[in-house]
Amino acid sequence: MTSEDFIIREITSEDNSQIARVIRDVIVEMGAPKVGTAYADAATDKMFETYQKEKAIYYVVEHHHKIVGGAGIAKLDNFDGNTCELQKMYFLPTIRGLGLGTKLITKCLEKAKDFGFENCYLETLPYMEAAVKLYIRNGFVNLDKPMGNTSHFNCDVWMLKEINE
Repeated sequence: MTSEDFIIREITSEDNSQIARVIRDVIVEMGAPKVGTAYADAATDKMFETYQKEKAIYYVVEHHHKIVGGAGIAKLDNFDGNTCELQKMYFLPTIRGLGLGTKLITKCLEKAKDFGFENCYLETLPYMEAAVKLYIRNGFVNLDKPMGNTSHFNCDVWMLKEINE
């Protein structure tokens, strides 16, 4: 399997149940808390509808007509600056390490730049070590405190990347 075997495309309403299952399966796999994470978000069950707003997009990763991952961007909640958030980036274990994370981050950041955002923020958990390394490789830097208010109080790794012109 190579990254060429996958399709990265915008989410459709038909993808909702599959991406919700991917998100929740990864959270359980990682031993993350269900409360204060994407597991408990109402948006997780209606991802297509959640991203039908201005300056927001969600991409899914498809392999043989099955959703195996995804990520999106939207304006950072409860924050006044021109900053978006990389949101709900989850990959099933079988597709990790193929370069798809970098491809998906790049696609999200290109869209964020098109939308006119200046920075991209994200939150994650410290024991999602591979994800943290991926974000650092893609230019995100650690912050001392959160930005905005995402309601993900259990996510205590905060990172930011300047979106270059």
